[in-house]
Parts: sequence; structure tokens; C-alpha cells
Amino acid sequence: MTSGKEDEEFFRRRGFGIKIGFGERPALIVIDMLKGFTDPAMPLGANLDREIEAQKPLIEVAHERDIPVIFSTVIYEEADIKDAGIWALKQKGARTLTAGSEAVRLDPRLDKRASDILLVKKYASCFFGTDLVPRLNSRRVDTLIVTGCTTSGCVRATAVDAVQNGFRPMVVREAVGDRSTAAHEQSLFDLDAKYADVVSLDETLQYLKTVGHNRPTG
Repeated sequence: MTSGKEDEEFFRRRGFGIKIGFGERPALIVIDMLKGFTDPAMPLGANLDREIEAQKPLIEVAHERDIPVIFSTVIYEEADIKDAGIWALKQKGARTLTAGSEAVRLDPRLDKRASDILLVKKYASCFFGTDLVPRLNSRRVDTLIVTGCTTSGCVRATAVDAVQNGFRPMVVREAVGDRSTAAHEQSLFDLDAKYADVVSLDETLQYLKTVGHNRPTG
């Protein structure tokens, strides 16, 4: 076992952290940037202002290049949020994410258009219990640009499931956030070591500006 500064060198020597690299047909996913998570006054909320500012240009470029944009939200519809299963026993704040509440609405600072996908989920991963895989496959997507919150929760779960389903997960460092700085940094380290590429905002924007495969041909 290692700790602190030894980790990076130890993992490098053991062959972890090899870059997957961007593919040819990306989609952008914005995970759970809803008021329940972006309003610090709410039980599950945190200040994600910087992350929102990083997400804005990614969304803008994706729209310009006709790259699929997917927004996810968490909505519980059953009485006593029984559709959250036993996960509801773990955190009281889940009870704020009920259908029709202000908490489940996307943060209005983000430009969601009618052509964008709204993915409703019940659990951490955007893949679990949803139709995300066929949606991506129907668009022949091979690369998933991952943004949103929280890094240690839904972002991590989605990135892990992405690689397990054959997509290249690219986690944009500046565009993901967490309630805990320690959990955020450790999750990014672990994701980059084993499951995804942790990439910068600048390199991701440059990549998105070069791909035209998603443009309509007719």
C-alpha cells in the first residue's frame, strides 16, 4: 500500500493510467446539474458555479457541431420515494428529488435545447436502469465526454459503466464537481488510473471543434 505523493509513481510503474484517447464520434453528458445539487442551500447541494462556467462552452461547441448533448436528472415519482429502493435509506436528501419539485429542475444557467436528450434516472449511474446505451449506439457514439456532479458519485459511476459498455469515458476535470474536495480529487485520481481519461477543458474543446462526424449530411 502507498499513500500521498507515492501513489502516482507507484501506479505509473505498475502500468496504470494508460491513455484511452478520444474516439471519432463523441457525445456530451451533463450529469445531474439540477437545482437540488447546484443550490448550496439544499440538502444535497453545493456551490458548483465554476463547474457550470466550464460546462457552458462545452455545451455551446457541442450544439455548434451537432454533437449529441445529454442532460440527466434524478426524479422519484412513487410515494415515499419507493422507486429509490434501499438507496433512499442511505441519504435523507434523496427525498427532495420528487417529481414536480424545484430540486429536480435543471440549473437554468445551462443551455438545454429541445433537441437535447433529457435522461431521467433513479440511481447513481446514467446507464443503470436507463436506455442510454441504445441511445448512444443509435448515434454510433464511441466517446462520452463526462461532466457534472458529483465526481465521487454519479460521475464516477457513469464513467465506470461507460468503459464497461464499450464507450471511451473522457472526464473533464474543470467541469465535474463534488461536495468534498478530498473525494473529488481521489475520484479523479482513481478514474484516471483505471477507468477513464481525465482531460482538461481546453483539450476537450479543441477536440470537439475538430470532429464533424455528427453533422447532418443532407
